[in-house]
Parts: sequence; C-alpha cells; structure tokens
Amino acid sequence: MAAKFRSFLTILGVIIGVASVIIIMSIGLSAQGLILDQVKGIGSNLIGILPGASEKEGPPPALMGISTTTFTYDDLLAITNKKNIPEVEDGAGYVMGTASIAWNSVSKNASFTGTTTNYINVESADIAYGRFFNSEEEANMSRFAVLGSQIAKDIFEKNDPLNQKIKINDENFTIIGIFKERGSAAFGASSQDDTVFIPLKTAQKIILGINHLGFARLKVKSPDLIPSAINNVEITLRNRHHIDDPANDDFSVRDQAAALETIGKVTDVLRYFLLAVGTISLIVGGVGIMNIMLIAVGQRIREVGLRKAVGAKNGEIMSQFLVESASVSLLGGIIGIILGILVAFIAAKIIQSLGYSWEFLISFQSIAVAVLVSILIGIIFGLYPARKASRVSPMEALRYE
Repeated sequence: MAAKFRSFLTILGVIIGVASVIIIMSIGLSAQGLILDQVKGIGSNLIGILPGASEKEGPPPALMGISTTTFTYDDLLAITNKKNIPEVEDGAGYVMGTASIAWNSVSKNASFTGTTTNYINVESADIAYGRFFNSEEEANMSRFAVLGSQIAKDIFEKNDPLNQKIKINDENFTIIGIFKERGSAAFGASSQDDTVFIPLKTAQKIILGINHLGFARLKVKSPDLIPSAINNVEITLRNRHHIDDPANDDFSVRDQAAALETIGKVTDVLRYFLLAVGTISLIVGGVGIMNIMLIAVGQRIREVGLRKAVGAKNGEIMSQFLVESASVSLLGGIIGIILGILVAFIAAKIIQSLGYSWEFLISFQSIAVAVLVSILIGIIFGLYPARKASRVSPMEALRYE
C-alpha cells in the first residue's frame, strides 16, 4: 500500500501470464468441443476409409500432409458392394480442392468437393431446392454443380442460382441445386455451406487431373455392425491390393469413435502446446517479481535494520518478504483470472456472432492451477530477495543512507 506503483509493476507480469493461461485453456476447450460436436453431428454409424497406412491410435497420413494414390474408384465400388460388405447401407467417395468460382463479374476462391450421388444419404444432407446429380450424370462426367447455402448467397446474392452457369477454373458448370443451411464448420475447415459440389469423376478428370480418391465414407446399417464392417472392408481392400500382411496395408479404416479419439488427441496436443507458450509469460512475470523485490530490499534496508535491532530474527525477516511477494503474486493471479475469464467470454460472444456454435467453457482445474502457480511464482522468485534481506547487518542498515 505504501508503494502502489511498484506493487502494480510487480503483479503486472503475473496478471498477463495468468490471463493468458485462462484464455488459452478456455478457447482451446471451446474449439475442441466445436470440432468434436461437428464430427458427432455427421452420424455415429459411419466408417471412414483413407489412403495410406497409419497406427490405430495415430493420425492418418492425409492429416500429416502425406499424399497416397492407391485408393481408387474401383475400390469404392468394391467396398460399397453388399456382397463384400453386407453391413453397409451406402457409401460415398470424395476428392477435394480449391478453385476459382466465377459468375458474370463475381469471382471468388472457394472449396469444391467431387463426390458420388450417394453423398446425400451418407451425409444426411438436405436439398433446399433443385436436386442433386444422379448416378448416370456422375458416370458421364456431367458438368453439374450443387451449391452450399452460403456460397450461393455470396455469389448470387438475391438472384436465383438455379440453371445459372458458373465457371470452376474456367470450366462451365450448370447449377442444379442448393443445399439447406447446415451451419459453420470449425476454424480452418470448409463446411457444406461454403462448398461447391460436383460429380466425382468430373472433379477427378476435368478439374484435378487425378485417378485416386481423397477418402470414402460408408454408412453402416447399425453402430453395432461397425466392427464386422471394418473387418470386411480391410479384407476386401487387402484382396484388391494383393496385401498378405496387415502390416503392409496402404489404407486406414476408422470408425466415428476412433475419429473422435484421434481428433481429441490432436486438439489436446495443440491445446497443451499453447498452454506451455502461455506459461512462459508467467515465468517472465516471476522474474519481474524478483527484480522489483530486489529493488524493494534496497529501498527498505533501514526498515530491516530497525526490525533486526529490536530482536527480529533472520527467519522472520525472510518470512516477511516471502509473504509480501506471495501475496502480491496471488493478487496478480486473482486479477489475471478475472481478466482471462472476461476476455474469453467476450471472445466467445464475438465467435458466436460469426455464426459458429461456440460454447463458452472455463476449466475450473485451470483456475485452481493458476492460483497455485501464482503463489508458487511469488514464493520461488521472492526467495532470493527475501534471503538477501534477512542477511542485512543491523549496524550497516541503521547507518545506511
């Protein structure tokens, strides 16, 4: 209270550090919840087949930026054949990319998805008006497009998109349908609303110039049949790819539970990495406490000398400075927690206003850890100044100017 500005400088680093930790933990939890909810929203009876081998517990190669070209359209036909996989109700293949989408004078870069006619059933998607392309149009590499609700608004505004012609990388496509609004996707991912859908073979041959698939999804008749469906998919693909040893698989099969677990692990790693970065500011705050407390010791040498002259022991002097540094650090921690919660709440409201299903989440564990760490920071970084104060000679201190 006698040195308010000095005390403020002491706690400023702790306030910033603790607030950073709270904000990172809150936004990390909310982002993780958003991603997992969107994956759950696709359905609990889906199997994903991705090109490239991976560990059961690890992320698929595509997630790591590794391209594998061994998964083909013929493989898709084999695994959607009920003679091979009787548990499967339907299946769809996918390739994805980004292209220039143009109509009249309007042009924008957007995501496109090449897929099969079964997309509607597999993804439980709904057409607002118009229609989706059929199997014959898919096989004939027809140049038809179905737009997500948002990209239709972005390009056509109040104009009717149906039967209009757009250019995708200078190739003409006729719009035959518009999807119902589905909701925004997680950061960095394109949602159905922002995507242009075209027939799979058209995307492969005309736009991308490839023969392989990006991935496939199978809709299983019941979640209880997923284990046997996965087993049959693996047997079918191994037979087609002439693989005798499962260790040599050139594909990965994941169910929804595995996908949720993988995504949870990846987001956890990112969250804790960001937490570690935020913790650095707490350490910086601790160094600030030590520096300011060292200055305080120099300014209060006469006070220390007087206390020791009237009988104060070294341990009591040391305790005084430790309690001060711990108390000031705890105060900084409390202010940092309040500030962090406030900023996280404001961020949640802003993100919600952008159309994301963002839930404001605060980890009480992170609050408890922030309080404990702030006290420890005060004690650890106040230890050296306190020890220095306890070793001041009473005779030297009383004559100190």
